[in-house]
Amino acid sequence: MRYSDIFLKEILSRTKRIAVVGVSSNPIRPSYFVARYLSLRGYNVVPVNPGLAGETLFGARAVATLADIEGPVDMVDIFRRSEAVPAIVDEALEVLPDLRTIWMQIGVEHVKAAARAEARGIDVVQNRCPKIEYQRLFGELRKGGFATGVISSKL
Repeated sequence: MRYSDIFLKEILSRTKRIAVVGVSSNPIRPSYFVARYLSLRGYNVVPVNPGLAGETLFGARAVATLADIEGPVDMVDIFRRSEAVPAIVDEALEVLPDLRTIWMQIGVEHVKAAARAEARGIDVVQNRCPKIEYQRLFGELRKGGFATGVISSKL
């Protein structure tokens, strides 16, 4: 999937509240450190995982399903296998009236579910990570020595 930098930056700039479906409480899991990173960048992160419902992660109470979220959600970030995407998208479209974006993590794609969301006016990003895109588009990779224009194995 190809997305313009303008499209991705606009999504990340307008988004305020993100429901992270499939988040883990294990700090070494990608879903944990992505959600934590996003919360540290000022996004209101809602952890969604039935096994963690009621626990607090990133300053928010985890919920079992998208239907359990109180208040508006701008983006649903999906950390589940591609086979699980249709049910998540269908639930999101049904219970989140303010939803503007469905984001599927690296390795996660579902063309038919994406088409259903897009037909409802929802922006869809597949096989990308919002943490990586945020760092790339807002200049944070430079802090780690990336995107400097110089690549070398020599000191």
